[in-house]
Amino acid sequence: QVQLVESGGGLVQAGGSLRLSCAASGIRLSSYGLGWHRQAPGKQRELVGLILVSGSTNYADSVKGRFTISRDNAKNTVYLQMNSLKPEDTAVYYCAVSARANNYWGQGTQVTVSS
Repeated sequence: QVQLVESGGGLVQAGGSLRLSCAASGIRLSSYGLGWHRQAPGKQRELVGLILVSGSTNYADSVKGRFTISRDNAKNTVYLQMNSLKPEDTAVYYCAVSARANNYWGQGTQVTVSS
């Protein structure tokens, strides 16, 4: 059974940093690409960034230069380092993997950035 568990969210002031984790079980993250998504109240879920099997990353323009995705294969965990946070980054953040003809999502972790 595939399970993704996000952690690391919280309340932070604008300009601060947080690091989110996405720990996986039942699947080897190094064999699949993984995306970080977020959904703010009243808005559609959007892709924040992704890490490919090769380890290369891509980011939405809104977070480019501020957010960094990395992967620890030994821990089977992907991280989202978020720096220079802005109030508009406030959202529930999810990690997701497409594997074995299914899309797997974590439960989400709340990030709130105060001004």
